[in-house]
Amino acid sequence: MVNDLVHASIEVTEAADSHGQVAELHAIRAQVLAGPSERATEAQHAKGKLTARERIALLLDEDSFREVEPLRRHRAQGFGLESKKPYTDGVITGWGKVEGRTVFVYAHDFRIFGGALGEAHAQKIHKIMDMALAAGAPLVSLNDGAGARIQEGVSALAGYGGIFQRNTKASGVIPQISVMLGPCAGGAAYSPALTDFVFMVRETSQMFITGPDVVKAVTGEEITQNGLGGADVHSGTSGVAHFAYDDEETCIAEVRYLLSMLPQNNREYPPCVPCTDPQTRRSEVLLDLVPADGSRPYDMAKVIEEIVDDGEYLEVHERWARNLICALARLNGMVVGIVANQPSTLAGVLDIEASEKGARFVQMCDAFNIPIVTLEDVPGFLPGVGQEHGGIIRRGAKLLYAYCNATVPRISVILRKAYGGAYIVMDSQSIGADLSFAWPTNEIAVMGAEGAANVIFRRDIAAAEDPEAMRAQKIKEYKSELMHPYYAAERGLVDDVIDPAETREVLIRSLDMLRNKHVDAPARKHGNPPQ
Repeated sequence: MVNDLVHASIEVTEAADSHGQVAELHAIRAQVLAGPSERATEAQHAKGKLTARERIALLLDEDSFREVEPLRRHRAQGFGLESKKPYTDGVITGWGKVEGRTVFVYAHDFRIFGGALGEAHAQKIHKIMDMALAAGAPLVSLNDGAGARIQEGVSALAGYGGIFQRNTKASGVIPQISVMLGPCAGGAAYSPALTDFVFMVRETSQMFITGPDVVKAVTGEEITQNGLGGADVHSGTSGVAHFAYDDEETCIAEVRYLLSMLPQNNREYPPCVPCTDPQTRRSEVLLDLVPADGSRPYDMAKVIEEIVDDGEYLEVHERWARNLICALARLNGMVVGIVANQPSTLAGVLDIEASEKGARFVQMCDAFNIPIVTLEDVPGFLPGVGQEHGGIIRRGAKLLYAYCNATVPRISVILRKAYGGAYIVMDSQSIGADLSFAWPTNEIAVMGAEGAANVIFRRDIAAAEDPEAMRAQKIKEYKSELMHPYYAAERGLVDDVIDPAETREVLIRSLDMLRNKHVDAPARKHGNPPQ
């Protein structure tokens, strides 16, 4: 049907005047916008999925989309391709606005070749990626494709290589967001993995290197596509996806919200918005939210809500490594990245997954000029054979490296516990935090008083008539000597001990002072972070 329309229009063009040629152009454009067929559109909707153009309309401000190469068609021969040359070649590319700021986008059209990537398809994506990098504006990919176009062979695979190379070149320069709205299998899955954020929709999007059939053939394991690589798996188990939602509309709305908190590129600052939440607002409720007893859990998310503007924040990787919270929020209208231990999960310890989660988030914030606020209540690193054999040393060092390498404003607040190496890693003053504050409930030490007393006073306790009474006495002595709230402040290891209710004001004033912070980085090609 598409080819019939094109051939007919060529015949008209040969005999028509300029008015006829313009009419022909509008007819072709209408065909492009309509897509391959009504039946293909109905099939897409029947799966609970929107079309590529419907998705773009949700993402971008109304009437702001400008398409690039809508008339592109492949030139492949063989396997029947020469008789099937639809416009767009299965991917829609262009740019538009999100809240008035330029954003580039490409969207696979599953109705055409299942969204599979061929040579022309890949060249369109390469072009829009190059344009985004040159213009210094975010790139959003709306993924719904069946992988490489098998009929085009190695040319399709080379197209993926070009995408990966551009993902890497743009990393840390412009924000890159991948939105998974359908299948993404094989090598195609590596492009989202190279981007800054990955969104997924439950039931309709999946990502895996090898599908269920291959898994069964090789290992004998039987599993569904969602069980292998669905949204809940990647947002809660593997950590591949940062966000997961129940429907496309909500997912795309959250992409818009995330974009509102990111700069256009690494040379700009995130947008600062007017704030009606008073800068000097006291949060007396914090005294009740956080128990003075360091062994009692609480929800750090509620602490964050009390501190940030209007209690609003966007948590990244909410379902993965829940013992650490990473979130974007605003303080007096200024975007900040928040890294916080979560005492309600594993007592807030750092483990392999939490370290990797925090490291990636800190790196993202540093790349895009987002100040980092660290809320610390950490009893240490998670002990255990599994953690040691799993590489907690090198993988925990990722978070340490990320903090040490970050040049954006960095402020830490110690709420309660801050023990051992985990205290150092969580942006302590000794690794470069610009300012470090503590609440009167803070306990900064090499380890907890109980463990310390058992080591230091082991002989005294063993020789005592009442070992338990002696242990309790020594624990009390250790706390009074080395773990009182002002021990670190007296030695300049924290800049001040503050009233918890004043935390918001202290952070805002400190960030305002650090707004123009500048650090001269050493001359080097790049670092070699722990892997």
